[in-house]
Amino acid sequence: MGFLFVALGFVGVIVPGMPTTVFMILAAACFAKSSPRFERWILDLPVIGRLVQDHRDGLGMPRKSKFIAIGMMVSAVVLSILLAITNVFLQVLVGAVGAVGVWYVGVRVPTKEDVLARRGDLEND
Repeated sequence: MGFLFVALGFVGVIVPGMPTTVFMILAAACFAKSSPRFERWILDLPVIGRLVQDHRDGLGMPRKSKFIAIGMMVSAVVLSILLAITNVFLQVLVGAVGAVGVWYVGVRVPTKEDVLARRGDLEND
């Protein structure tokens, strides 16, 4: 399963709108149980490794990454609705799923800078 998630993660690097980090987080979780060597490999990847480790540490996503992710989701949904989907029901469905995704990343996923600021306030108390 870990290798499947790695493959999907690498596809996400190329395909706009498809997540990368989520699949790498899942791959690292699989490898944590089965192959510490491959888990370390993921954690040592230049950009993705830091994001996976931040997730494990409960830090969420950096603000810049959130803006990029939301922008990519909105772009993919709008382009899909305008250019690829002709069925009105599917357009509404894709729009609704996209809105839920934007809400989730924007509201539910912690922002790294905010988490660190709160942790700093807690340490100063």
